[in-house]
Amino acid sequence: QEQLVESGGGLVQAGGSLTLSCAVSGISFSFNTMGWDRQAPGKPREWVATITSGGTTKYLESVKGRFTISRDNAKNTVYLQMNSLKPEDTAVYYCHSYWPNYWGQGTQVTVSS
Repeated sequence: QEQLVESGGGLVQAGGSLTLSCAVSGISFSFNTMGWDRQAPGKPREWVATITSGGTTKYLESVKGRFTISRDNAKNTVYLQMNSLKPEDTAVYYCHSYWPNYWGQGTQVTVSS
């Protein structure tokens, strides 16, 4: 059964850091492009970052230089390191695979000012 389980969210002060993890099972992880999206209250879901099977990364402009997506194929896990967090980063963060398109349940990140 396909499963993506996020962890690592929480409450942090502005300027702080968090690392999100997404443990993946039931799909071909090492050959899959993986991504993180987020959804803030009252706003549509927003793409944040992507990492291909070869390690190529792309980022939403507003998180470039602050967020880093990475993967560990031996652990079937994708990460999102978030530094210099801002209140506008507050959202539920979701990891997902691209082929096929499966999503985790999300993890809440709250950044206080």
